Amino acid sequence: MAKRFQHLIGGVEVDSPTHTLSRNSSNLEDVLGEFPNATREQVRLACQTARDAAAEWRRTPAPIRGEIIGSIGTAITREKEALSHLLTREMGKTLKEARGDVQEAIDTCHFFQSEGRRLYGQTVPSEMQNKELMTYRRPLGVAAIITAGNFPIAVPSWKIIPALVTGNTIVWKPSEDCPAAAYAFAKLMEEAGLPAGVLNVVFGGGKDGAGQYLVEMLDEGLLNKIAFTGSTAVGRQIGAAAGRNLIHPTLELGGKNPLVVMRDADLDNALSGALWSAFGTGGQRCTSAGNILIDAPVYAEFKKRFVAMARAVAIGDPLKQPGVLYGPFINERFFRTWEQHYEWGAADGAKLLYGKGRITRTSKPKGFKGDPEAAFYGWPTIWEARRGMKIFQTEVFGPTINLVKVNGIDEAIETANSVDYGLSSAIYTNNRDWAYQFKDRIQAGMTSINNSTTGAEAHLPFGGVKGSGNGTRESGIWVLESYTYWQAVNDDVSGKLQLAQMDTGYIAPRPPVDVGALVD
Repeated sequence: MAKRFQHLIGGVEVDSPTHTLSRNSSNLEDVLGEFPNATREQVRLACQTARDAAAEWRRTPAPIRGEIIGSIGTAITREKEALSHLLTREMGKTLKEARGDVQEAIDTCHFFQSEGRRLYGQTVPSEMQNKELMTYRRPLGVAAIITAGNFPIAVPSWKIIPALVTGNTIVWKPSEDCPAAAYAFAKLMEEAGLPAGVLNVVFGGGKDGAGQYLVEMLDEGLLNKIAFTGSTAVGRQIGAAAGRNLIHPTLELGGKNPLVVMRDADLDNALSGALWSAFGTGGQRCTSAGNILIDAPVYAEFKKRFVAMARAVAIGDPLKQPGVLYGPFINERFFRTWEQHYEWGAADGAKLLYGKGRITRTSKPKGFKGDPEAAFYGWPTIWEARRGMKIFQTEVFGPTINLVKVNGIDEAIETANSVDYGLSSAIYTNNRDWAYQFKDRIQAGMTSINNSTTGAEAHLPFGGVKGSGNGTRESGIWVLESYTYWQAVNDDVSGKLQLAQMDTGYIAPRPPVDVGALVD
């Protein structure tokens, strides 16, 4: 019998009439637990509970909130190895990646612990005498947070931790794909001393589930902020709901990230970065490379070597087969969505260089280890594609990459910018002018030079433009703007009404000086 978990609302565990099983991504017969599917009433209760807790949490001094954030980091550090193993078991990324996922949350806690003592406002000089002007950061109120399953610890921390340190209360709907890791994370946050009601967790799906119900709470006036990581299509729906309620959402959405290899690139370095960008985490990152744009003079050599490297990729259960590059799809739903792209490529006339869909006992690459039918694994897949093809334009969330021939830096940048997304980007070149042109002209929120399209650090802004997001940023000091508003304070101690611009004692200039006439 699988262990049954419950929602966390106001410090109390709350059950639901229906439940969904969370399974080991690498062994579908291994059940981690039963997780409740929140009803609309339970989501509403969580929002009301967060609102009830908001006033007291707002009054808690920011340095004290920061100390709680530090305690969260300490708790995660203590449980890093156990949490990493749980993450790998539940969603299938390698242990090395899982440890990085957890470490990102630790780094985020360390960074924002100190921000509790650095939520600076300003003193501003007034144009009037006996008047003081000041600005203060104020929390928005109740923040709804909806996160994806590919980074079940790191990405929630980017949202939850800064929201907490700035004085907001939270209703969190973690991904239904990784609820066990989310539950563990929430319990560690509770351990750190968060007061009851400050963090509330509701489990369930998106459409016709907890995610949809949480978005509906915008229209009921129970939320002051919503932050979402997921698909562009759903992000548009959330953005529309937020817009009609005059709420500015944080939207971290999809990507079709370009990686450019110029003719002067260090090909060994470029190939290594391209392989990781394409197939790390089985391509299940929003920052995974979607198109590799290769300068014509090195195209043939790059293609030959890249296909050979893909043929040798080690794949398998990350807990049983150490050293694999990637493991299974998070679940069958992710796999079924991914496999559709084979039809797109065929319809477009793209050339399939390598890949055969699902890995099975009778169809598996030489680098596969273990039992491929214990879960859903995908062949590393390489297409030769052209600009304008559906497979070139559309995000494919899985181990798939397109090789595209370009001629020169201008065509490379123009082709890279022709997709509807703008999350991450990368270029391999030793030409400083080409590198400068790329970082200056590329339409992307993040750019790497001689590095992969993936990777983030807790003190650097993360986010995209165009179909990849609405301009908000996560991580670092920049995320503070997403969870606070600026209050301007005008403190007049003159004892009389003073009207700026109207009563201002402007100095009148004197008659002009004719310098030429000063000396005969």
